[in-house]
Amino acid sequence: MTGSGPKLGVLLLVAVLLQTVVVTITVLHFTTALNSMKETFARSSVSCLTGAELRSVPAVRGDPCWQVTQQLHLLIEKSLSQRYQREISSAVRDEVSRVLPSLVMEDRASPRPKVAAHVTGSFVPKVEREGGVSSGRRVQGQKISWWEGRKGLAFLQDVQLVDGELVVPQPGLYYIYAQTYFRHTHSLEEDGESGEEAEDRGKPLLQYVYKKVSSYPVPILLMKTSRTSCWSRGSQFSLHSAHQGGLFPLSTGDRLFVTVSNASAVDMDEKSSFFGAFLIS
Repeated sequence: MTGSGPKLGVLLLVAVLLQTVVVTITVLHFTTALNSMKETFARSSVSCLTGAELRSVPAVRGDPCWQVTQQLHLLIEKSLSQRYQREISSAVRDEVSRVLPSLVMEDRASPRPKVAAHVTGSFVPKVEREGGVSSGRRVQGQKISWWEGRKGLAFLQDVQLVDGELVVPQPGLYYIYAQTYFRHTHSLEEDGESGEEAEDRGKPLLQYVYKKVSSYPVPILLMKTSRTSCWSRGSQFSLHSAHQGGLFPLSTGDRLFVTVSNASAVDMDEKSSFFGAFLIS
């Protein structure tokens, strides 16, 4: 029994050495095979670019050459698309800057506040607006003071609506616009018309946009437009619209309002009659 101990130890040592050698040989074999596969794939990928034209590569999804060409095509398309977008954006910006330099503003730390208002017609009893609101002897027409600033399509963005007037919050160049829709209703019971009614049928429908400033006692006329009121006797009513708009420099505290020649004939539907302004620069 004493002689069998050293022999058993020698056998175990030999078994461990053999196992180590087998594992080492296996690892070396797989490493060599993997490197060979990598080199083969690399050579085939490069050959796709050097051996033939890209368009002549057969569309076989399992072919490494096809995969390389597809990735290359996508990369080229993406790069060209980004380049064209930059060039087009730059060209458009340059053209806008040339035509309207005030619309192109440099980026600032704090964005410029948005200033805009769109007020619409508001239905009120005809008795309340019969004859309109007198704006003084130095202002033409009758002032419309029953605008709606919050409901429906109307909104006020940093602008106040006071007694039918838009109050400018800050100086700048503003675009001002106004539209009034005139509806003249005929009486079916009347066989004829008086001299006053005949005169009304021939009167023009006028719309004015005024500006009030603190430094001048009289409102300043900014715009006016007109439509001829040729009422037709055979119809129940006649419709005419007057629209105008323009750019004007305004100062803080300026007030804008609209007057018309016949306020009682204005159809105050929100889609027909409206008035507004917004800051350009």
